Amino acid sequence: MPSDSFGNCNVLAVHRSFSLCLCREYFKMRYLLCLGRSFSCRHVRFCHQSVYNRHSSPRRIGVDLGEKKLEISSGKFARFADGSAVAQLGETSVMVTAVSKTKPTSSQFMPLVVDYRQKAAAAGRIPTNYLRRELGTTDNEILTSRLIDRSIRPLFPPGYFYDTQVLCNLLAVDGVNDPDVLAINAASAALALSDIPWHGPIGAVRVGIVNGEVLINPTRAEMASSTLNLIIAGAPSSQVVMIEASAENVLQQDFCHAVKVGVKHTQLIIHAIQQLAREQKVTKRTPIKMFFPPAEMVERVQKLASEKIYAVFTDYSHDKISRDEAINKIRLETEEDLKDAFPQAEPFDVIESFNIVSKEIFRNLVLNEYRRCDGRELTALRTISCEVDLFRPLHGSALFQRGQTQVLCSVTFDSLESSIKTDIITTALSGVKDKNFMLHYEFPPYATNEIGKMGGLNRRELGHGALAEKALRPVIPKDFPFTIRVTSEVLESNGSSSMASACGGSLALMDAGVPISSAVAGVAIGLISKANPQKSAEIEDYRILTDILGIEDYLGDMDFKMAGTSKGITALQADVKIPGLPLKVVMEAIQQATVAKREILGIMNKCIAKPRESRKENGPVVENVRVPASRRARFVGPGGYNLRKLQAQTGVTISQVDEETFSVFAPTPGAMNEAQEFISDICKDDQEQQLEFGAVYTATITEIRDIGVMVKLYPNMTPVLLHNSQLDHKRIKHPSALGLDVGQEIQVKYFGRDPTDGRMRLSRKVLQSPAATVVKTLSEKQSISMGSNISERSDL
Repeated sequence: MPSDSFGNCNVLAVHRSFSLCLCREYFKMRYLLCLGRSFSCRHVRFCHQSVYNRHSSPRRIGVDLGEKKLEISSGKFARFADGSAVAQLGETSVMVTAVSKTKPTSSQFMPLVVDYRQKAAAAGRIPTNYLRRELGTTDNEILTSRLIDRSIRPLFPPGYFYDTQVLCNLLAVDGVNDPDVLAINAASAALALSDIPWHGPIGAVRVGIVNGEVLINPTRAEMASSTLNLIIAGAPSSQVVMIEASAENVLQQDFCHAVKVGVKHTQLIIHAIQQLAREQKVTKRTPIKMFFPPAEMVERVQKLASEKIYAVFTDYSHDKISRDEAINKIRLETEEDLKDAFPQAEPFDVIESFNIVSKEIFRNLVLNEYRRCDGRELTALRTISCEVDLFRPLHGSALFQRGQTQVLCSVTFDSLESSIKTDIITTALSGVKDKNFMLHYEFPPYATNEIGKMGGLNRRELGHGALAEKALRPVIPKDFPFTIRVTSEVLESNGSSSMASACGGSLALMDAGVPISSAVAGVAIGLISKANPQKSAEIEDYRILTDILGIEDYLGDMDFKMAGTSKGITALQADVKIPGLPLKVVMEAIQQATVAKREILGIMNKCIAKPRESRKENGPVVENVRVPASRRARFVGPGGYNLRKLQAQTGVTISQVDEETFSVFAPTPGAMNEAQEFISDICKDDQEQQLEFGAVYTATITEIRDIGVMVKLYPNMTPVLLHNSQLDHKRIKHPSALGLDVGQEIQVKYFGRDPTDGRMRLSRKVLQSPAATVVKTLSEKQSISMGSNISERSDL
């Protein structure tokens, strides 16, 4: 805008110039103008220019990550947002925006929403639904949104309860570089370059291992042969804020090395984003209010309830329900006293004062006295029991109990046609086309003694199921002839239900007779830490807990879930609640989880040590049926009629393997017997074997069609088409031109079966000549001494 735009301006001129301003100050000042407040032209010019400068100068910075270069830019797109950044790797580009309200909410938690949406246009496709629009939310979108959320949430300041939304917009996807890790880095840059209070930035990379070599941000082709898929988000000073990994039984030392290499490269991204922030001279806003209860209220709670709370946490006779009831009783008594002593206090301050004191007592019990609320040692497991083959009709079942966490797992087999087929957009973006193994996790409200809605799928259930599925997928045989579905229903929950699902799923698979390569067990590791008073981002002291309870997860600093076999790691997920974990703590957690995993596997092996040698009698059956080309038309039927009839009557599923082989899946052996009888009856064709090539037979017309006539050579034969072109030498448009009618007998010559489609080849035209011809007839009584009959060998 020219510098003299505001010269001799009036209210209308100011109003027009504001319409060009790309910032929220425009809306604030317009509102004040409507109230009759006046501003000088100098003041208006200052507001406009300061905000415009923040958004108008695009900046770009590159980060060398081995052979690849990550580029992060800002200042060009979405300048209304508080923060906006684009991350690009290869030809894949992701834009992320961050917006946070300036007015606090009434919630008692950080109201952060992260939405990652797959864009069909970014992959060069059009959605195939009716409206040709992106509808609903796919599993991949939800899992990636959770990935970003878990990476950025720990770095928001405590007490910052302002609605914040992070949106990820896929601009372009090249099919080589995956956009999920780019979205994490773009979200980090958008928040760091905004005025939103956030203790970032962070950096994220994907780490793979191909032929023993560690690769950073491998391509999709390289990931196809990688034994590790590790996504790690790092914070400044080589700290870790999030880990998500699936692996094909990777050894512990190799996994730890990959983590260290990944953290090293995240620091390069962090430095680049910090440089961008310095160049743009980012200034963070000061919130109107940070939600902390007054110190005098906290002190009063300490005097009133500290001893009572301590007594509950050191009473090892309590279980989850009784402990919660005892704490809630103390809470109600204390809150009543606080309301009387501080009548003007807000409800949040009253509730949070008690929470702070109870959390401090619980954590000090672990840090100072090395005691847990259930009496276990810091590295001890809860009591574990296992049981398999609970219900005979199920293909496989298991019950896994760890303390007060109980999970019932079942295995179901179905045909390979039942495998999950991803939509074209997910296929284009992630490369996954289908999968024949799935694990579905269910968490009903009664598992925690609550009442809630049933049905639908929330993000937590999807995330926990995906983690347990990652843990089991590497041990599933790739050539298994069925689609496998494991359902995991949490019946009781007191911590680490996802890892219990991995244990129960492994037992159920072995009970079902799936030849998995090794049993899989999982465990959750927790952390109680003490921050350095001078540097809150540093840990002064800490304790690592094995097999954490629900309360240890809620009041602790980390939920570190790891699963694997006796040899290596198959899945890992680390959720951190503090601004970062030192690498030393991560390595100790991996080691402690490895020891616990082996102990759990020992207990599971006492229940069932290896997969059943054969599947259960009532299990499904798969057989291959060879159908010669001569029988294929009869087997399939007109328009697939016979196949559809077979599947509807017997419940089997039929799929074609190659030209002559069909795979028949039957849910039970009885269904397979029915299908075999049906197939034998359909394909029964004894008299056709007696037909001679070149012989002439009497055929009966069964149907008149526009293109020809349908004829039978013998009574139980399936009618075949004799085309108009083979009825007579002259060209006809309809068989009626020759006076043909249903029931009429005509002579035809047999020329065998078509080698491509197996259809019977007949001709009446070749017989419409003066040459004498010997006619052969077939009936149910006439089937002997065919070899002695005379046949005419003439060509078409």
